[in-house]
This record gives sequence, structure tokens and C-alpha cells, in this order.
Amino acid sequence: MSNPDFGPQGAQRGTRPQIKGDTNRKTVPETAAETIRSGAGQARQVAADTASSIGHQVKSLLDDQVDHGADLVARFASATKRAAEELNGASPQAARLVRGVADRLDDYADGLRDQSVDQLMRTASDFTRRQPAVVFGVAALVGFFALRTFKSASFRSERLSRSDGPGAFREGRPDAY
Repeated sequence: MSNPDFGPQGAQRGTRPQIKGDTNRKTVPETAAETIRSGAGQARQVAADTASSIGHQVKSLLDDQVDHGADLVARFASATKRAAEELNGASPQAARLVRGVADRLDDYADGLRDQSVDQLMRTASDFTRRQPAVVFGVAALVGFFALRTFKSASFRSERLSRSDGPGAFREGRPDAY
């Protein structure tokens, strides 16, 4: 009677039979495990390279946007200077004030143009550490105005959807409000 756990050479199933001089040969499971580990390592490297490439592209895009923002601020400063020139005849004191604002905007645009996104983030982080109350206050104000804007927009759209048409508001119908 034959034992199913033993193969033709009397070795137990699942183990490699010992052959003289066969110390470097690997079993199929060992080779498969190495192949899987190698493939996983390559996949990790490809993912890391892809993430790095995307990160560099995003930073480049954001740096371009910072430059565009600086150009926009510079154009606004130029328009403010023109407004100061027009205001100069009527009110020289107000023109001086507006010109001062324009000069500060110009300086801000120049400083913005010379910075990368990383530098801007560091500057914002440092300011937040130095003045957390100011940052919290500004965030609260922005949140308040955003909430009011969204509530107002939804209220208007709700009123329009309940009305029978544009003339319903002019007729003074109470159910249209």
C-alpha cells in the first residue's frame, strides 16, 4: 500500500528532495515569493516616482498662479494710481491716500512675484504662530460672510421657485415671499 504523503523517492510532500550538490536551487514557492517581493518593490518605486512627478507639476502650476496673482495685484495698483491722478484735482489729500495704497499694492506685488509657494506657506505658517487671534478672527469673518452669502442665495432661489413667474413679486402676493 502506498502512502500519499510520500513521493517516489520517499521524501515527504512539500519538501524539496535533497540531491547532492543541489544547495543553490530554490523551490517554486521560494521563487514565487521573491518574484512577488520584487514586483511589489518595483510598484512602490513607480508609485513614489509618479507621486514625486505630480508633486513637482502641482508646485510648478501653483508657482505660475502666484505669478499671475502678482500681475493682477500690479494691474490693480496701476488702476489705483490712475484713480489717484483723477482724484488729485478735486481732493489732493484723498489722492495722496489712494496713491499710498497703490504704492503698497505695488510693493506687495513685487514681493509676491519673488516668492515660491513653499515660501508663502512658510510665511503664512509663521504669521499664524505669531498672531493666532488675528488668523482666527479673519477665518471667523470669512466663514460668517460665506454663510450669509450661501443662505441669501438659497433664500432667493427658494423664493423664485415658489413664485408663478417674474410678475408675482410685483403684484405683492404674500405667498410669493
